[in-house]
Amino acid sequence: MDATEGARRKAREAARRRFEETVARAATDVRLDVAAFCIAAHAHPGIDVDACCARLDELAAGCPTPTFEGVRAYLFEDAGFTGNRRDYADPENSFLDSVLTRRTGIPITLSVLMIEVGRRVGIDVRGVGMPGHFLVQDGSEEGRWCDPFHGGAECDIDGCRALFASVHGSERGFRPALLAPVSSHEILARMLTNLEHGRLGQDPLQLAWMCELHSALPGLGETERARLAAAVGSVRARWN
Repeated sequence: MDATEGARRKAREAARRRFEETVARAATDVRLDVAAFCIAAHAHPGIDVDACCARLDELAAGCPTPTFEGVRAYLFEDAGFTGNRRDYADPENSFLDSVLTRRTGIPITLSVLMIEVGRRVGIDVRGVGMPGHFLVQDGSEEGRWCDPFHGGAECDIDGCRALFASVHGSERGFRPALLAPVSSHEILARMLTNLEHGRLGQDPLQLAWMCELHSALPGLGETERARLAAAVGSVRARWN
């Protein structure tokens, strides 16, 4: 192993330990930004998680109106964050540091961005794991959602139903329960699942760290935990 690869391995190990420490807390106490940047640090071993969090601090400090609407308009109208429709499958869309730099992402990373900016300005923004398309919800006003991928478009329940139909080809299967807020642990699990099934996950070495982080999340079922362990074990057996 050369010095560069050794340094990368050390950086990944440090990021893994910090991720594990972060997600071991109760879901309400998990720092979603820290965990998301720890995921990114496995693909970008040189990044500084605390420096990335400071970039979010700076971004939030520029928000002129500390309301759900104010954060929505600031991020998606003024700052220009939007969904990457040109190359949705680009793995960089799944890494929060790249989203900050490129101002493009997929629904879940753009939602994490809004959740974390909202938290910094004292606004309750909740993640909503609608199948096929992640959203955010105004925690202070029932029946109000936002679609960060489509320029922060505001949605009522009929808008959410229409979005569901646009993803799945039909409204069939839609029910209001799909719009319930999800925990930080569930958000992180979905982020990692996206990576596991994406381009980067086709590389067994990359898939191994994704599954290793995923297995650190509490509340996984036995079948899921066994699947993750098998993926990590097969890579270790191949490369050790």
